Amino acid sequence: MEIARHWRLQRHRYALVGEVCNHCGEKIFPARDVCPQCNAPAKTPFTFSGKGEVYSYSTVHNPPEGFEQFAPYVVALVRLAEGPLVAAQLTDVEGEKIEIGMPVEMVTRRVRDDGDKGTIVYGYKFRPVIVPRASADAKSASV
Repeated sequence: MEIARHWRLQRHRYALVGEVCNHCGEKIFPARDVCPQCNAPAKTPFTFSGKGEVYSYSTVHNPPEGFEQFAPYVVALVRLAEGPLVAAQLTDVEGEKIEIGMPVEMVTRRVRDDGDKGTIVYGYKFRPVIVPRASADAKSASV
């Protein structure tokens, strides 16, 4: 990817930026200018919280070219708190500890190297939400 394009797309790499439909209120990710719910124009930018939960997941053992160094890795469908499903890699968790419904949050991580140019491409991934120890202790005491 050429440098100019990289900087032009930077906001979309480091935040979950989509759109909201001014007609029906549907939150759309990725941005697509037309609401898939009501077909009205949807040009108002909307930044998602990055919070969600694992809807489904799969382990990639035979990755596409350029991702071999990361295999095996887990790709998940994450249901964002605001509604849309997002496909992304899970990070900071071992495959056997992943569960459907597990709360996750978006983080910015290295996605790949851009060929011979050596540019490191960053993007969003999701990791399990880390519950502070005091909150976890209080929750278990109340059960």
